[in-house]
Amino acid sequence: MDTDTDTRNTFDKDRDKEGWQDAQDAHDAQRVYDVPVLDEKATLPTGTFDPVYEAKARVLNRAIQDIGMGWYQWQLFVVVGFGWAADNMWPIVTSLILPPVALEFNVSRPPLLTLAQNIGLLVGAMFWGFGCDLFGRKWGFNLTLGITAVFGMISASSPTFAAVGTFAALWSFGVGGNLPVDSAVFLEFLPANKQWLLSVLSVGWAFAQVLAAGVAWPLIGTMTCSKGEPCTRKANMGWRYFVITMGAVALLMFVCRFFFFTIYESPKYLMGKGRDEDAVRVVQEVARRNGTTSSLTIDDLKACEPAGYEAQTDARAALKRKLESLDGKHVRQLFKTPKLAFSTTLLIVIWAFIGLAYPLYNAFLPYIQENNSRLKADMANQGDTTYTTYRNMLIIASLGVPGAIIGGLLTETRAGRRGVLGLATALVGVFLFASTTATTVNTLLAWNCMYNFFSSVMYAVLYAYTPELFPTASRGTGNALTASANRIFGVMAPIIGMFADLSTPVPVYVSGALFIVAGCLVFILPYESRGTAAL
Repeated sequence: MDTDTDTRNTFDKDRDKEGWQDAQDAHDAQRVYDVPVLDEKATLPTGTFDPVYEAKARVLNRAIQDIGMGWYQWQLFVVVGFGWAADNMWPIVTSLILPPVALEFNVSRPPLLTLAQNIGLLVGAMFWGFGCDLFGRKWGFNLTLGITAVFGMISASSPTFAAVGTFAALWSFGVGGNLPVDSAVFLEFLPANKQWLLSVLSVGWAFAQVLAAGVAWPLIGTMTCSKGEPCTRKANMGWRYFVITMGAVALLMFVCRFFFFTIYESPKYLMGKGRDEDAVRVVQEVARRNGTTSSLTIDDLKACEPAGYEAQTDARAALKRKLESLDGKHVRQLFKTPKLAFSTTLLIVIWAFIGLAYPLYNAFLPYIQENNSRLKADMANQGDTTYTTYRNMLIIASLGVPGAIIGGLLTETRAGRRGVLGLATALVGVFLFASTTATTVNTLLAWNCMYNFFSSVMYAVLYAYTPELFPTASRGTGNALTASANRIFGVMAPIIGMFADLSTPVPVYVSGALFIVAGCLVFILPYESRGTAAL
């Protein structure tokens, strides 16, 4: 029996499992578009989802692959990078302003500011993540940065600590939606052989860290009250100038997205909503923007439907689909088979552990350094402790740039996404443990540089690997579940920080252990997405 016959039989069996009687039409649809049914290796196995959806997804994958990586995708790479940058920049903003804000308002529990931020991130991740599977990617893609910019700049006028916390929660509501929405948008326009670029996007994440630390060093490092002295608003303007500057950066990103770039709705999202004509129209428009053409037609998608299948497009059917979208189908689809359920659950747990470990250490790094007696004494010998703290933050941040680039490149090696992610995550924990041995500022700086390098590798792979393991129809929901778990556990970090002794290494030990456990869990994930096409 020849290969094509084998393929046909395999596809027929998968269709029969779902109750479809005429799988031959879907097979013919692939032949019309000159695509063998199983000519591409999908990340998730055939038969995991609705067979019509799978067949159409393969047709659209080939259409995008034929168009190639062109002008539209490279523009999208840049503007999606803004979302990656904002996701890292604003939590760092909160950690950098924490010491001066606590001084100015004489706050007894400074971690409450981080708590407010993480609550905003949680609500944002849930709202925008789940929402983008219901009302589309475009609204979230354009609004998240605008919300962040507005409330970030307004926060500079805060008269009280409660006001700062409120604005931090509001800007974080926008920030929380960036990764769930942006990763879905970018992945769904990428040719299968270019999906590794999703990990390279973390370069923007790393540059944002450098930018935030670079701006904070001269502003907060020189215009902040000295500890132990009366602190007035006039003597402590550095953090206010800092949030205005960061808000202006976010506003510039929003303007570039909204006024200078046209974002199209994902073709696979449109197809999943029964809007095949719109999906074909978007593919043709992307091809035009890239200076090429696509042979995709509506007939190629309609041919994937079995005999007797009728797609309802009237107003009543549209309303019905809207109501059905609220019935939890997107969540159930992520747990449809035991293997897929195991994968989804494990991803949620990994994101949760990292969500607690990362802010538990990183968000309180300036505060820990200010309250560690040995490090404080060594800083005093070097001069201005605040200036040294923020200078070192910039040096540490700079290691994130090569980390993100190297992480992106390593995903295409034989180690794959799973191997690189597992090893990098475990090494983050190892270097955190090593940092507890530091007795001087320079020694701590060296350990933290290694920590930040490997955490950048980790995030570069994590942000690319996760959305590849979800289908388009539920990708926003899957991203929302993992991001929400990350943010829920992130909320726990400042609560722990309020009661932990930050002059001891206990928070570091907990953080390091969580990273190591998360790294071990990565190795038992059932799917490897290197060399496969996301459905």
